[in-house]
Amino acid sequence: MTRKVSLQRAYEDPGRNDGYRVLVDRVWPRGRRKADLALDEWAKDLAPSTALRKWFGHEPARWDAFRARYHEELARPEARERLHALLRAAGHRPLTLVYSAKDEQHNQAVVLREEIARLGH
Repeated sequence: MTRKVSLQRAYEDPGRNDGYRVLVDRVWPRGRRKADLALDEWAKDLAPSTALRKWFGHEPARWDAFRARYHEELARPEARERLHALLRAAGHRPLTLVYSAKDEQHNQAVVLREEIARLGH
């Protein structure tokens, strides 16, 4: 069975069917309180490295290279272990990856969802 993985901007209100909500940014979303996000977990260690995030700068022209580099970061043993721990914590609930980027197609949550799909979850 494939897990339902949804993406949601940190500036949208949480939904009743979000399941396990995880913030996947390395930096806390500006102007948002902890209670606003209704998070189960903040997985900042699964977010892109600071160097990669700054290099990308949410430039769509760098998207393909960003995706490839971020997939490489997620393939490291410590990241794999952390990702499996997150999936265990979520159990059988749907998973909502929360991010603060304005661009809904070019952000780390999109890549993280791809990585989860690659793992067969």
